[in-house]
Amino acid sequence: MDNQRLLTWGLFLMMAWFTYQTWQQDYRVPPPATETEAEPAPAAVDALPTADAPPALPEVSAPATETPAALPSTDPAETDAPVISVTTDVFDVKIDTRGGTIIEATMLGYPVSKENPDLLVQTLSPTAANYGLLRTGLRGGVVADHTALYDFAAETYTLGGDDTIVVPLSWVSDEGLRVEKRLTFTRGSYQVDVEQTVRNGSQAPWTGDFYVQLLRRHFEQERSMFNVESYSFDGPIIYDGESSDKLDRGDLVKGETYNASIANAWVASIQSHFLNAIVPVRDVPHAYRVESANNTMVASVVSPKQTVAPGESHTFQTRTFIGPKLQAQLEELDPKLKLTVDYGILTILSQPMFWLLSLAFSYVANWGVAIILITILIKLVFYKLTESSGRSMAKMRTLQPRMQALQERYKDDRQALSQAMMDLYKREKVNPVAGCLPILVQMPFFLAFYWVLVESVEMRQAPFALWLTDLSSRDPYFILPLIMGAAMLIQQKLNPAPTDPVQARVMQIMPIVFTGFFAFFPSGLVLYWATNTLLSIAQQWKINRVVEAEAKAEKTKGIKSGKGRKNKAPNDD
Repeated sequence: MDNQRLLTWGLFLMMAWFTYQTWQQDYRVPPPATETEAEPAPAAVDALPTADAPPALPEVSAPATETPAALPSTDPAETDAPVISVTTDVFDVKIDTRGGTIIEATMLGYPVSKENPDLLVQTLSPTAANYGLLRTGLRGGVVADHTALYDFAAETYTLGGDDTIVVPLSWVSDEGLRVEKRLTFTRGSYQVDVEQTVRNGSQAPWTGDFYVQLLRRHFEQERSMFNVESYSFDGPIIYDGESSDKLDRGDLVKGETYNASIANAWVASIQSHFLNAIVPVRDVPHAYRVESANNTMVASVVSPKQTVAPGESHTFQTRTFIGPKLQAQLEELDPKLKLTVDYGILTILSQPMFWLLSLAFSYVANWGVAIILITILIKLVFYKLTESSGRSMAKMRTLQPRMQALQERYKDDRQALSQAMMDLYKREKVNPVAGCLPILVQMPFFLAFYWVLVESVEMRQAPFALWLTDLSSRDPYFILPLIMGAAMLIQQKLNPAPTDPVQARVMQIMPIVFTGFFAFFPSGLVLYWATNTLLSIAQQWKINRVVEAEAKAEKTKGIKSGKGRKNKAPNDD
């Protein structure tokens, strides 16, 4: 019984620990911005590394303030260059003609919250609180870098009947060097292809490289139990050709700049369900550097140097992604880019689970129904395992009178009581801890399901039915957690009551504690657990009926057998 009590407490503490780990992470949402504080400029492009020989990096001093107001401002209204507006079927993008820099990207169809559908998510923005931009340029002698003023053909582009939009920009030096920059947008895609062609009309060779730079606000985060999206990592992530690595803000602020020259890699800044990524051409080594200062993360990617002879040309290319973490699109751009969907150590479970959910959704067109169907599937997979433990629990119910009798007999001798209990379990072939097995089996799936809901943008703000309009956020009226708690209480009644008073009290408060925990979990996760609990109730109820019928039949058989021996005794005499 001591072992049983320890196991019960262990499961309780494990659940509390998992919950604590879920809520307590190292990344926090930014505090509100103020307009009165100074706004220092971001790191300069002049310090960019080169692919062939990265120079020594400058010191990155700690920012003087941790407020968003320390971010740079690039409000288009305050610039001295026109801004080009591009509208596709998935986003609105603004391009500054000074440098051809993407200074704003607004996600169509992705409101910040359902309560305010007109306020859309911006993954790049000129505002201090959500600052971000993506700039490209050339270095080397006479050059068109991100400060060059480009000529342009139009100020507005809208995706009409065509499947692509190409925004052409051009720049010509006095020496005859012509640079043509093209940004290509495709229908239904968040990928933006950037080409920069150098046409050397001068009398001397031109040698230089092409760089892409992503600047993004980089805050110390603080999580909120009322905002599930705040539990995702927010910051830079880099893939080095072998594995991905989320770069810690604290290390970057201290000056531990990431610096490498690698091929088949990419760098991104992720923000909950969204990301901005730089994905250079494959099989070509590029120089990567990531640093942070003044609440601004700067990720730089530089191509190898190229020499363009007079009369010749060379085109530099790169691919970028600005949008939600739609796994199909990410995998199409680069198979490893879906690692930005951060399922953590349970990726091995979360990825197949997301695939199954997506498959179910393709048939039922409702993520809530898909969750219920996959929960049923998981239950069927582990049916035999849970049936075995259910039979042990059902047999323990039938042993309750005998266990209470033993308690009365050995109430003053706990050691003798424990031994008698163990002997009883052994004779009846009952495992007293078998009831804990389903919880242990379900826990990894529970946590994997949690991260699928938190990280998969496909389920962001997805409705189910009635009052549940967003499966990725908590139930606004706490109805589903209460249903789940009631189901757990019913499930508990179907199992044998613990003989130990302390253990019994713990089990009694478990539904209340779980209801409190789940009240702030995503409603999709509560739907999964509630469905699983209801299925467990149905399974245990059926098992209890079968075991009770078996026990009754065995008892009847024993009585009949005893009567037969009694009648035969006189004849034997």
